[in-house]
Parts: sequence; C-alpha cells; structure tokens
Amino acid sequence: MPVHTKGGVGGRIAYYRSVMRPKLTQQQLADAANVALGTIRKIERGERGISDSTLEAIADALGVDPIRLRTDRGPGQTRVRDALPALSAAIAAYDLPEDGPVRCLRELRAAVAEAERWRLAAQYTRIVRKLPDLLVELARAYHQAATGGRAELAGLLVRAYRSADAVAYKFGARDLSARLIELMRWAVPEIGDPLLIASVAYVRTETFFAAHAHASGLRALEQALDVAPAPSAAPKVAARGALHMRAAVIAGRARDVAAAAAHLDEARALADRVTENVYCGTEFGPDSVRIHEVSVAVSLGDEHVGRALNVAGEWKPPKDLPAERRSGFYIELARAQLWSGLADDAFESLKVARHIAPQHTREHPWVREDAATLRRLKRADAESLTNFTEWCAAI
Repeated sequence: MPVHTKGGVGGRIAYYRSVMRPKLTQQQLADAANVALGTIRKIERGERGISDSTLEAIADALGVDPIRLRTDRGPGQTRVRDALPALSAAIAAYDLPEDGPVRCLRELRAAVAEAERWRLAAQYTRIVRKLPDLLVELARAYHQAATGGRAELAGLLVRAYRSADAVAYKFGARDLSARLIELMRWAVPEIGDPLLIASVAYVRTETFFAAHAHASGLRALEQALDVAPAPSAAPKVAARGALHMRAAVIAGRARDVAAAAAHLDEARALADRVTENVYCGTEFGPDSVRIHEVSVAVSLGDEHVGRALNVAGEWKPPKDLPAERRSGFYIELARAQLWSGLADDAFESLKVARHIAPQHTREHPWVREDAATLRRLKRADAESLTNFTEWCAAI
C-alpha cells in the first residue's frame, strides 16, 4: 500500500538528508537509493506519493529505519512483525505446496542469493515481503522435481529458510525460528554437502541461545566440529572457523572460560588462513573473529569486559563487513562501555549501531535494556536519549 504525503514524509526525508555526516545532496540521495532525482525533489516537496519499496530504498540510503520516515515516534510494533504470520503460513504446508508456477533454476538461485544479501545487510522488511512466496515456490519446485534432481532445490530451501529465520529470530518469534531451523535440518541430509550441514549447525545454536541452554549448545557445536570437513580449502577452513567462533560465544554465555578461550584461539588460527568473506552464508575471517572477541568478553562479563574495550580501542569493523555483523559489534561494545561506567560512550555506540542497521538495532533486546538504563542514569540529558529509547521501545 503506497504511503502518501503532503510534506510530512518528504519533510522527514529532507531532514535526515540534511543531518547526515557529511550532508547528502538530493542528487547523492537519488544515486544511493537508485531513485530518479526528479522523484526525490517531488517527494521532498510533498508533490507526489511514495511507494513502500521507494521509501525503503531511501531509508536504506539514509541509514534509518523506514518507520522513522513515516512517523517521528512510531510504536514498537513494526511492519516486519506484522508480516511474520505470512512466513508461518508459507512453511505450514512445506510438504504439500499448492500448485502454481515455478521459475527456472537460474532465477530461483538469483532470488535466494538476493534474500541472503538482504539478510547480511539486515534489511528485514524486504525479506518478509518477498520470502513467503519464494518459500512456497521453492517447496513446489522441490516436490515437482524428480528424486535425483532434488538436491540443489533442497539446498536453495535451506538457504531461504535461513534468511527467513534471521527475521523470526531477531524479531522474537522464537517458535517460528525453531520451526524454520527444523526445516533446515529436514532438508539438509538430501543435499549431502558437509559445508551446508556445518552451516545449519551454526544456525541451530539460536535455539540454545533462546532457551539459555548454553552448555547444551556448546556440546552440539562441538559434535558438529567432530564431523565437519577437514580444513583443506578456504570454504572448509571457514566452515570450521565459524563453528569455533560460535562455540566461543556460547561457551562465554555458559561462563566456561577455558572453552571460550580454546575455541576463540582455534577460530583465530583458522581465520589467519583465509580472507574475510561470506562463506556458505556466514561471514568469516580475521575481522569477524575480532568482533567475536568482543562478544566473548561481554558474554563472560566481570573482569573480562576490559578486553572488549581494548579491542575497540585499537580497531573498528571495516565498512565492507555485513551491516548486521558491524551493528552487532557496536551493540556489544555499548554494553561493555555501560558496565565500565562509560555512559556517554555507550550511547554513542548505540547510535552508531542504529546508523549501520536500524532494524537489527531496534529489535535487539540488549539495546532496549541498555537504552532504558542509560535513560535512568541520565534522566536530565538531552532529548536525543529520550527519543532513542522511544524509538527502540525501551519506554
């Protein structure tokens, strides 16, 4: 449904464009959003309506949540959350899809790859708008294919389920997330790809995080490492490295200092053997391991928090890393700064996370907790802190 404006939405776009650092011209915004310059001008003057897709493209270019352009102080509910039932419906009949059209394999591969890019960029609105129909189409293609031709379609299903799960998990739909992970585990044996099996084991850890079953999650990851392929080539190195990286974090949550250190050391050694890149849907390399060093330090807490500050003092995640991972770094750093009595620094880190990936930041439970704490500590602070806590529904 298009969002029409008589200056309200356009005025907010013009405002956010003017406060960007550096300030964006209308032409620069048009180029970044892949929208015609004349369209930007008319929208800002309130002379034309704006579709959902155009609004999202402009919001992405500005680094803000689309809701910030629709209303200054939107409710905690988002359009993504409202769309989650469509994802549930799409997988309810995964084994009995309705008849309908199926695109060729080349087009299906491209659609799944596009959804993966959205996942890494934390563009969840786009995922929930496109994934339900894609999941149904992939299931239809899988069941229509001859038995011998199902392996690649099963792999596409696993990758698409993972993109859908990223939204479900980030937006607190834990039952839906668990269901999507079980469907990944259902589909992956037919593929026979040990790298994809390792990828599913990596994602499965979400269920242990959600249940606070950290010791069990660590055991599951260590079992996955036992059967993971030997690190003989870059993708295999990355697969093992990612599992060690994940194991280090959940060991930290379990307060198992020795296991966290051991897995982090293994991840670091493997990362030195590859370039930073996305392998089988997961970013891995030296930069990702540094980000996880911060996560492990925060997970362990107490005297380990200083390690997170030390890493951040000498290094920042480069801009070519996926937005979701970079925003996660600043969210974790903000918690370490808050625990260390650095309230102003913590707020700055939260704002950086928001600029990088608004939807990811807004829905992160730690952001709500820490923003609420900051507001209590600095009740007389500038309006920006109150605005931030309202934006992420912390108050």
